Amino acid sequence: MTFFDIILYFVGTFLASLAASGLLLLSLKKIGIVDTPNERSSHATPIPRGGGVAVILVILIAWGIIQHEGFVTYQWIITGTLILGIVSLIDDLKSLSAIIRLFSQFFAVGVVFFLTTPSTQYFLGLFPFWLDNTLAIILWVWFINLFNFMDGIDGISSVESSSIGLGIFFLTLFGSSSIDTGILGLLIAAASLGFLCWNWHPAKLFLGDVGSIPLGFLLGWLLLQTLASPLWPAAIILPLYYLADATITLILRIWRGKNPWQAHREHFYQIATKERFSHSQVSSIIAGTNFALIGLSIFSIFQPWLALLAAFVIVIFLLILLRGPTETTLL
Repeated sequence: MTFFDIILYFVGTFLASLAASGLLLLSLKKIGIVDTPNERSSHATPIPRGGGVAVILVILIAWGIIQHEGFVTYQWIITGTLILGIVSLIDDLKSLSAIIRLFSQFFAVGVVFFLTTPSTQYFLGLFPFWLDNTLAIILWVWFINLFNFMDGIDGISSVESSSIGLGIFFLTLFGSSSIDTGILGLLIAAASLGFLCWNWHPAKLFLGDVGSIPLGFLLGWLLLQTLASPLWPAAIILPLYYLADATITLILRIWRGKNPWQAHREHFYQIATKERFSHSQVSSIIAGTNFALIGLSIFSIFQPWLALLAAFVIVIFLLILLRGPTETTLL
């Protein structure tokens, strides 16, 4: 694949996502599928949701074209994505139980694990194979859910998915990642940026669970492939802000005796938008941080532990900035 081909795929996927999202927006308005504000919402007016249908379909079509061009087969990844997309669409429309949602996630992840990666280990050989893969499955399902939890303000998940996708692609440019994984990451970035044009503050369209759940699934798979390679530090660095915000918030809610799965507005980025920053300012700050994390993921090729340390320091400062001076303690 030439550099021109890569540019063509990127631009084509971006434009397809931009157009498909715009057309879907018109349809959702006519049908009346909107996200109505409540006390936990970060928006004040009803906004059409379900834009993820366009994003995910564009990504899967682009991945299918790549597969046709001679890359490795992704049929089970695509199958798992479709399963989660359908379940999440139903959930957007009718609110399924948490048990059904969680079962579908473990099922989709299990399909991929047992049909595509029978001998892969993800944690540097530190654990027996059965424990290694069990931990990887749990980690993947957690990433799917945290990606969904973090989709709470305009632009944030589009910024995060495009950042992770671009980061994985840039590792390819330095000759340290497989070309197929890098191109798949680039296509996710392109589709996410196309959607971002509609999702930037003030958002005209939301992803919905039908977008955030499958995106978490696809990105989680790419990150696991990176984790299983010599580039494992990059798999931690690239999504580090999302991992930190979602995980710390969950731990704090459990510490305070609150229901960890109940919808809330206690994430660091949500606290930042209550009084101090706009949605676009928070998403821009996170985008800037993610660019630094992309740079550190490349640096990790040469200095893995130093890059990891720097990434944790940057994310800690970001969390402090988002939480603000009025939140003097985490507990």
